[in-house]
Amino acid sequence: MPIEEFITRVFCLIDDLYQQLFPTPLRQRGSAPKLADSEVITMEIVGEWQGHHTDMAIWKYFSQHWTVLFPAMPARSQFARQAANLWVVKQTIHAHLVHELGADTVDTHLVDGFPVEACVRTRAARCRSFKADAEFGYCASKKHHFYGFQGHLLIDARGVPVAMELTAANIDERDAAYDLIEKIAGLLIGDKGYIRPEFSKDCKALGIDIQTPLRKNMKDSRPKKFVKLLMRVRRRIETVIGQLAEYFEIERIRCRDLWHLTSRMSRKLLGYTVGVYLNIQAGRAPMQFEHMISA
Repeated sequence: MPIEEFITRVFCLIDDLYQQLFPTPLRQRGSAPKLADSEVITMEIVGEWQGHHTDMAIWKYFSQHWTVLFPAMPARSQFARQAANLWVVKQTIHAHLVHELGADTVDTHLVDGFPVEACVRTRAARCRSFKADAEFGYCASKKHHFYGFQGHLLIDARGVPVAMELTAANIDERDAAYDLIEKIAGLLIGDKGYIRPEFSKDCKALGIDIQTPLRKNMKDSRPKKFVKLLMRVRRRIETVIGQLAEYFEIERIRCRDLWHLTSRMSRKLLGYTVGVYLNIQAGRAPMQFEHMISA
Protein backbone atom coordinates (compact mmCIF):
# COMPACT_ATOMS: atom_id res chain seq x y z
CA MET A 1 0.00 0.00 0.00
CA PRO A 2 1.19 3.60 -0.50
CA ILE A 3 3.12 5.03 2.44
CA GLU A 4 0.47 7.69 3.16
CA GLU A 5 -2.22 5.02 3.36
CA PHE A 6 0.03 2.97 5.66
CA ILE A 7 0.50 5.96 7.98
CA THR A 8 -3.26 6.54 8.04
CA ARG A 9 -4.08 2.91 8.78
CA VAL A 10 -1.52 2.70 11.56
CA PHE A 11 -2.78 5.92 13.11
CA CYS A 12 -6.43 4.85 12.97
CA LEU A 13 -5.56 1.52 14.60
CA ILE A 14 -3.38 3.03 17.32
CA ASP A 15 -5.71 5.93 18.04
CA ASP A 16 -8.79 3.69 18.32
CA LEU A 17 -6.97 1.34 20.72
CA TYR A 18 -5.54 4.24 22.70
CA GLN A 19 -8.99 5.75 23.21
CA GLN A 20 -10.36 2.34 24.18
CA LEU A 21 -7.59 1.34 26.58
CA PHE A 22 -6.95 4.76 28.10
CA PRO A 23 -10.32 6.56 28.30
CA THR A 24 -9.12 8.98 31.00
CA PRO A 25 -6.23 11.42 30.44
CA LEU A 26 -2.82 10.03 31.37
CA ARG A 27 -1.48 13.43 32.42
CA GLN A 28 -3.02 15.07 35.47
CA ARG A 29 -0.76 18.13 35.56
CA GLY A 30 1.10 20.41 33.17
CA SER A 31 0.27 21.45 29.64
CA ALA A 32 -0.65 18.87 27.02
CA PRO A 33 2.10 17.95 24.51
CA LYS A 34 1.90 19.29 20.97
CA LEU A 35 1.49 15.81 19.51
CA ALA A 36 -1.14 13.35 20.74
CA ASP A 37 0.29 10.16 22.20
CA SER A 38 -1.28 8.13 19.38
CA GLU A 39 0.49 10.37 16.86
CA VAL A 40 3.85 9.79 18.52
CA ILE A 41 3.38 6.02 18.59
CA THR A 42 2.28 6.08 14.95
CA MET A 43 5.41 7.99 14.00
CA GLU A 44 7.56 5.50 15.91
CA ILE A 45 5.98 2.47 14.20
CA VAL A 46 6.06 3.95 10.69
CA GLY A 47 9.58 5.26 11.24
CA GLU A 48 10.80 1.79 12.21
CA TRP A 49 9.20 0.26 9.11
CA GLN A 50 10.90 2.93 7.00
CA GLY A 51 14.31 1.99 8.41
CA HIS A 52 14.70 4.78 10.99
CA HIS A 53 15.66 3.22 14.31
CA THR A 54 16.54 6.17 16.52
CA ASP A 55 14.37 8.95 17.93
CA MET A 56 16.45 11.49 16.04
CA ALA A 57 16.03 9.66 12.71
CA ILE A 58 12.27 9.22 13.17
CA TRP A 59 11.75 12.85 14.17
CA LYS A 60 13.89 14.05 11.26
CA TYR A 61 12.04 11.85 8.74
CA PHE A 62 8.62 13.15 9.73
CA SER A 63 9.83 16.75 10.06
CA GLN A 64 11.13 16.65 6.50
CA HIS A 65 8.37 14.67 4.80
CA TRP A 66 5.11 14.55 6.77
CA THR A 67 4.40 17.89 8.43
CA VAL A 68 1.18 17.97 6.39
CA LEU A 69 -0.06 15.03 8.49
CA PHE A 70 1.69 16.05 11.73
CA PRO A 71 1.77 19.87 11.66
CA ALA A 72 2.34 20.31 15.41
CA MET A 73 5.85 18.85 15.29
CA PRO A 74 7.68 19.53 18.57
CA ALA A 75 11.40 19.87 19.17
CA ARG A 76 13.37 16.64 18.88
CA SER A 77 14.05 16.40 22.62
CA GLN A 78 10.34 16.77 23.42
CA PHE A 79 9.44 14.08 20.89
CA ALA A 80 12.08 11.70 22.29
CA ARG A 81 10.97 12.28 25.88
CA GLN A 82 7.31 11.76 25.07
CA ALA A 83 8.08 8.58 23.11
CA ALA A 84 10.15 7.13 25.96
CA ASN A 85 7.44 7.92 28.52
CA LEU A 86 4.91 5.91 26.51
CA TRP A 87 6.57 2.52 27.00
CA VAL A 88 3.72 1.21 29.17
CA VAL A 89 1.17 2.41 26.61
CA LYS A 90 3.00 0.59 23.81
CA GLN A 91 3.16 -2.61 25.84
CA THR A 92 -0.53 -2.37 26.73
CA ILE A 93 -1.56 -1.86 23.09
CA HIS A 94 0.65 -4.78 22.05
CA ALA A 95 -0.94 -7.06 24.66
CA HIS A 96 -4.41 -6.06 23.43
CA LEU A 97 -3.51 -6.82 19.80
CA VAL A 98 -2.10 -10.20 20.85
CA HIS A 99 -5.35 -11.05 22.61
CA GLU A 100 -7.47 -9.76 19.72
CA LEU A 101 -5.54 -12.01 17.34
CA GLY A 102 -5.98 -14.92 19.75
CA ALA A 103 -2.23 -15.47 19.86
CA ASP A 104 -2.18 -15.90 23.65
CA THR A 105 -4.88 -18.59 23.70
CA VAL A 106 -3.87 -20.88 20.82
CA ASP A 107 -2.49 -24.31 21.64
CA THR A 108 0.93 -24.00 19.94
CA HIS A 109 3.70 -21.55 20.77
CA LEU A 110 7.41 -21.25 20.01
CA VAL A 111 10.16 -19.79 22.16
CA ASP A 112 13.75 -18.77 21.40
CA GLY A 113 16.39 -16.23 22.33
CA PHE A 114 18.56 -13.75 20.46
CA PRO A 115 21.55 -11.56 21.35
CA VAL A 116 21.22 -7.80 21.90
CA GLU A 117 24.70 -6.30 21.86
CA ALA A 118 25.47 -3.23 23.93
CA CYS A 119 28.77 -2.72 22.12
CA VAL A 120 31.52 -4.63 20.36
CA ARG A 121 32.96 -7.17 22.80
CA THR A 122 36.46 -5.73 22.59
CA ARG A 123 35.10 -2.38 23.86
CA ALA A 124 33.11 -3.88 26.75
CA ALA A 125 35.67 -2.91 29.39
CA ARG A 126 35.44 0.76 28.29
CA CYS A 127 31.67 0.81 27.74
CA ARG A 128 29.95 3.08 30.27
CA SER A 129 26.38 2.35 29.22
CA PHE A 130 24.44 -0.36 31.10
CA LYS A 131 27.43 -0.97 33.36
CA ALA A 132 25.33 -2.55 36.11
CA ASP A 133 22.98 -4.42 33.76
CA ALA A 134 24.82 -5.81 30.71
CA GLU A 135 26.88 -9.01 30.89
CA PHE A 136 28.91 -11.30 28.66
CA GLY A 137 27.01 -14.08 26.93
CA TYR A 138 27.21 -16.66 24.16
CA CYS A 139 24.82 -17.17 21.25
CA ALA A 140 24.98 -20.86 20.31
CA SER A 141 23.12 -20.47 16.99
CA LYS A 142 25.64 -17.86 15.78
CA LYS A 143 28.58 -19.32 17.73
CA HIS A 144 29.24 -15.83 18.90
CA HIS A 145 30.38 -14.36 22.22
CA PHE A 146 28.89 -10.93 22.92
CA TYR A 147 28.40 -8.27 25.58
CA GLY A 148 24.96 -6.94 26.36
CA PHE A 149 21.55 -8.51 26.80
CA GLN A 150 19.59 -11.55 25.76
CA GLY A 151 16.16 -11.18 24.18
CA HIS A 152 13.66 -13.98 24.85
CA LEU A 153 10.74 -14.17 22.41
CA LEU A 154 7.47 -16.12 22.50
CA ILE A 155 5.33 -16.35 19.34
CA ASP A 156 2.35 -18.36 18.16
CA ALA A 157 2.54 -20.76 15.22
CA ARG A 158 1.53 -17.99 12.76
CA GLY A 159 4.42 -15.76 13.82
CA VAL A 160 2.49 -13.32 16.04
CA PRO A 161 4.82 -12.10 18.85
CA VAL A 162 3.07 -12.89 22.13
CA ALA A 163 5.65 -11.65 24.63
CA MET A 164 9.29 -10.70 24.97
CA GLU A 165 11.66 -10.46 27.93
CA LEU A 166 15.06 -8.79 28.06
CA THR A 167 17.67 -10.09 30.49
CA ALA A 168 21.39 -9.82 31.01
CA ALA A 169 23.27 -11.93 28.45
CA ASN A 170 24.43 -14.47 31.05
CA ILE A 171 20.92 -15.43 32.23
CA ASP A 172 19.91 -18.97 31.26
CA GLU A 173 17.14 -18.88 28.65
CA ARG A 174 15.23 -21.59 30.54
CA ASP A 175 15.10 -19.37 33.63
CA ALA A 176 13.91 -16.41 31.56
CA ALA A 177 11.21 -18.52 29.90
CA TYR A 178 9.15 -18.80 33.09
CA ASP A 179 7.92 -15.21 32.72
CA LEU A 180 6.94 -15.87 29.10
CA ILE A 181 4.96 -19.08 29.56
CA GLU A 182 2.95 -18.34 32.70
CA LYS A 183 -0.23 -17.52 30.74
CA ILE A 184 -0.12 -20.11 27.94
CA ALA A 185 -0.93 -23.80 27.63
CA GLY A 186 -0.53 -26.56 25.05
CA LEU A 187 2.47 -27.32 22.88
CA LEU A 188 5.63 -25.25 23.34
CA ILE A 189 8.46 -25.71 20.83
CA GLY A 190 12.00 -24.66 21.69
CA ASP A 191 15.56 -25.48 20.71
CA LYS A 192 18.08 -27.71 22.50
CA GLY A 193 18.86 -24.92 24.96
CA TYR A 194 15.52 -25.55 26.68
CA ILE A 195 16.34 -29.14 27.58
CA ARG A 196 16.24 -29.50 31.35
CA PRO A 197 14.24 -32.11 33.33
CA GLU A 198 13.20 -29.57 35.96
CA PHE A 199 11.99 -27.12 33.32
CA SER A 200 10.00 -29.86 31.56
CA LYS A 201 8.42 -30.82 34.88
CA ASP A 202 7.44 -27.22 35.62
CA CYS A 203 5.98 -26.86 32.12
CA LYS A 204 3.90 -29.98 32.61
CA ALA A 205 2.51 -28.57 35.85
CA LEU A 206 1.36 -25.50 33.87
CA GLY A 207 -0.33 -27.63 31.21
CA ILE A 208 2.50 -27.12 28.72
CA ASP A 209 4.09 -29.85 26.61
CA ILE A 210 7.63 -28.67 25.88
CA GLN A 211 9.14 -30.28 22.79
CA THR A 212 12.68 -29.73 21.53
CA PRO A 213 15.21 -31.39 19.23
CA LEU A 214 17.38 -33.75 21.26
CA ARG A 215 21.14 -33.69 21.60
CA LYS A 216 23.23 -36.21 19.69
CA ASN A 217 23.92 -38.30 22.80
CA MET A 218 20.21 -38.60 23.62
CA LYS A 219 17.92 -41.36 22.32
CA ASP A 220 14.82 -40.07 20.57
CA SER A 221 11.82 -42.40 20.78
CA ARG A 222 9.44 -39.99 19.05
CA PRO A 223 8.20 -40.80 15.51
CA LYS A 224 10.53 -39.42 12.84
CA LYS A 225 7.66 -37.66 11.08
CA PHE A 226 6.83 -35.81 14.28
CA VAL A 227 10.45 -34.73 14.77
CA LYS A 228 10.66 -33.47 11.15
CA LEU A 229 7.43 -31.53 11.59
CA LEU A 230 8.76 -30.12 14.86
CA MET A 231 11.93 -28.89 13.16
CA ARG A 232 9.97 -27.37 10.27
CA VAL A 233 7.60 -25.48 12.57
CA ARG A 234 10.46 -24.33 14.80
CA ARG A 235 12.00 -22.43 11.89
CA ARG A 236 9.08 -20.01 12.14
CA ILE A 237 10.53 -18.28 15.19
CA GLU A 238 13.94 -18.09 13.53
CA THR A 239 12.23 -16.27 10.65
CA VAL A 240 10.49 -13.86 13.04
CA ILE A 241 13.75 -13.06 14.83
CA GLY A 242 15.45 -12.62 11.46
CA GLN A 243 12.73 -10.18 10.33
CA LEU A 244 12.94 -8.26 13.61
CA ALA A 245 16.69 -7.95 13.04
CA GLU A 246 16.32 -7.01 9.36
CA TYR A 247 13.41 -4.55 9.53
CA PHE A 248 13.87 -3.20 13.07
CA GLU A 249 17.53 -3.88 13.98
CA ILE A 250 16.32 -5.37 17.26
CA GLU A 251 19.73 -6.89 17.97
CA ARG A 252 21.39 -3.46 18.14
CA ILE A 253 21.24 -0.96 20.99
CA ARG A 254 21.13 2.73 20.09
CA CYS A 255 20.57 4.21 23.55
CA ARG A 256 22.36 4.44 26.89
CA ASP A 257 19.87 3.60 29.63
CA LEU A 258 17.21 0.99 30.44
CA TRP A 259 14.37 3.52 30.24
CA HIS A 260 15.00 4.27 26.56
CA LEU A 261 15.93 0.64 25.84
CA THR A 262 12.62 -0.60 27.26
CA SER A 263 10.68 1.94 25.21
CA ARG A 264 12.48 1.13 21.98
CA MET A 265 12.14 -2.63 22.41
CA SER A 266 8.44 -2.10 23.10
CA ARG A 267 7.95 -0.04 19.93
CA LYS A 268 9.83 -2.57 17.79
CA LEU A 269 7.70 -5.44 19.06
CA LEU A 270 4.52 -3.38 18.67
CA GLY A 271 5.57 -2.24 15.19
CA TYR A 272 6.14 -5.81 14.03
CA THR A 273 2.83 -6.95 15.54
CA VAL A 274 0.98 -4.09 13.82
CA GLY A 275 2.48 -5.27 10.52
CA VAL A 276 1.25 -8.82 11.18
CA TYR A 277 -2.18 -7.47 12.19
CA LEU A 278 -2.55 -5.41 9.00
CA ASN A 279 -1.48 -8.39 6.89
CA ILE A 280 -4.09 -10.63 8.51
CA GLN A 281 -6.76 -7.96 8.05
CA ALA A 282 -5.86 -7.71 4.36
CA GLY A 283 -5.94 -11.49 3.88
CA ARG A 284 -2.21 -11.78 3.32
CA ALA A 285 0.21 -14.18 5.00
CA PRO A 286 1.00 -12.78 8.48
CA MET A 287 4.75 -12.56 7.89
CA GLN A 288 4.70 -11.45 4.23
CA PHE A 289 6.14 -7.94 4.49
CA GLU A 290 7.68 -7.54 1.05
CA HIS A 291 5.85 -4.83 -0.88
CA MET A 292 3.61 -4.17 2.14
CA ILE A 293 4.57 -0.49 1.79
CA SER A 294 5.05 1.07 -1.62
CA ALA A 295 6.57 4.46 -2.45
